[in-house]
Amino acid sequence: MNDTERVIMSLFDYVVDRWERLSLSAWLHVSEVVQATLLAAVVGVLIGVAVYRSPAGSAVATALASTILTIPSFALLGLLIPVFGLGATPSVIALVLYALLPITRNTIVGLSGVDPAVRDAARGIGMSRLSVLTRVELRLAWPAILAGMRVATQMLMGIAVIAAYAKGPGLGGEVFSGLTRAGSANATNQALAGTLGVVILALLLEAGYFVLARLTVSRGIRG
Repeated sequence: MNDTERVIMSLFDYVVDRWERLSLSAWLHVSEVVQATLLAAVVGVLIGVAVYRSPAGSAVATALASTILTIPSFALLGLLIPVFGLGATPSVIALVLYALLPITRNTIVGLSGVDPAVRDAARGIGMSRLSVLTRVELRLAWPAILAGMRVATQMLMGIAVIAAYAKGPGLGGEVFSGLTRAGSANATNQALAGTLGVVILALLLEAGYFVLARLTVSRGIRG
């Protein structure tokens, strides 16, 4: 048995022996990311709806969201911990803030890309401004919004690992613990299990977005 096979077998044994703990951490990791993405989607879409008709407003909203994204993860968590303490709360808040840019930007792009003739036709048949927004514009912008959510989710999968710094839930604890124990028994296996778990979960969520797009985006819009 060569060195590569030994590493694989050792990692496999580690995962099997600690499957209950690792599966719980994986579930908490996915749950945290999905909840943060949904919260960011609500906020980001509302911001996009509020500013998409104003070039200046759109520029300001995008610039502010971009500024948040430039703050290092450790620095943002360091600012949130004194206010919210350790645990899930500062982690989720940080993830929501980081997810705002792709969702807000794609909402603005999607709504701005709706053909004005479609809006005029909807108003011409007696639809109110709110009905045009909810039943026409947002539906046509949905593929762009969904794409923004997909990008945000993939980004948050990695950032959620850093959230272990704030004692946030998920696989980040496995990665950090393995790295801090480097050289000790099973340290490498622990870090690898956490890292590979994040990669596998990210691929599963990507597949979930593909299915969701097929179910919610009409063929006319896709094609």
